[in-house]
Amino acid sequence: MDDRISKLSRILVSYSCDIQPGEKVLVSYEGDACKPLIQTVIKDIYRAGGLPYFEVRDSSLSREILLGCEEGQIEFMRDCQLAQMKGMDAYIAVRGGLNASELADVPADKLNLYNKVLRPVLDYRVNHTKWVVLRYPNYSMAQLAGTSLESFEDFYFNVCTLDYAKMSKAMDPLVSLMERTDRVRLTGKGTDLTFSIKGIPAIKCDGGRNIPDGEVYTAPVRDSMNGVISYNTASEEQGFTFENIVFEVKDGKIVKATSNNDKRINELLDTDESARYFGEFAIGVNPFVMHPMKDTLFDEKICGSIHLTPGASYEDAFNGNKSAIHWDLVLIQRPDYGGGEIWFDDVLVRKDGVFVLPELACLNPENLA
Repeated sequence: MDDRISKLSRILVSYSCDIQPGEKVLVSYEGDACKPLIQTVIKDIYRAGGLPYFEVRDSSLSREILLGCEEGQIEFMRDCQLAQMKGMDAYIAVRGGLNASELADVPADKLNLYNKVLRPVLDYRVNHTKWVVLRYPNYSMAQLAGTSLESFEDFYFNVCTLDYAKMSKAMDPLVSLMERTDRVRLTGKGTDLTFSIKGIPAIKCDGGRNIPDGEVYTAPVRDSMNGVISYNTASEEQGFTFENIVFEVKDGKIVKATSNNDKRINELLDTDESARYFGEFAIGVNPFVMHPMKDTLFDEKICGSIHLTPGASYEDAFNGNKSAIHWDLVLIQRPDYGGGEIWFDDVLVRKDGVFVLPELACLNPENLA
């Protein structure tokens, strides 16, 4: 057994989900490459006194279901999955699918129906269980990262097994500052956006929900946002790679959206009325994640980045926005991506990806790595 797999499994079971005796844990996975980790996770759940269950997912089979699905069929699927989830205390999901674009040719109306009807399952899992979600290295992910599988595995295990307790402590000053802040301004190439985060909690993500982790999130006051944002990372969503995404925002609502496929992005944003409002604003700080690879779980943690998310807000940083979508889109503000600034109440907080306030210097990469 690879020692790196054993270490990662211990983090998932003992740190991220803190499994206690008698707790039921659903272990969900996709891809045969994941099996060594899944087997180790199940053993570690038993060692902790927990009760493991598992499910296997397959994107190619999901595609076949989606192509012909009907609303009543998906509603029955929702009822079954929700009943199962309500019996669980924790959820560990490992994804290692072979093709990130498997759903690219599924019609938008089918994808929107699926996401809308099944949303209660996701909401219950997020809000009422202990959970952690991660990818697993395979050839598909190595291709997305533009590297060999061996190199990607080395990167993956470094980033996934960092000292999250150290990161957690370093995040505390940023959490405190965000919870005292009213006005936020984001600048960058093609970006000048203002909004309020007043009265909305700031939540640190320090290995307890995603692996890899490394962000602090809150939400904008729903109708407070005005300006324009130009995202500089590609995003894989519903099997399609969106690029060159630009939103014009007025009173919180995306009033104009462009990308490499204007029709498709507007269909996605028309899933429901709230999909054109924002549910999350977050600051990425992971010192090992420096460049995008079209995988949200990694890209949203990029050092020197922010992500601003159309769609649903989280219950613990709730701004009133409920939607079937939650689409994390990333803007990197380091000089090699065009630079940019974060301002809180007219005070410069981060410039070109580097925190400039002394109390936040502990979050700069040289102090976290």
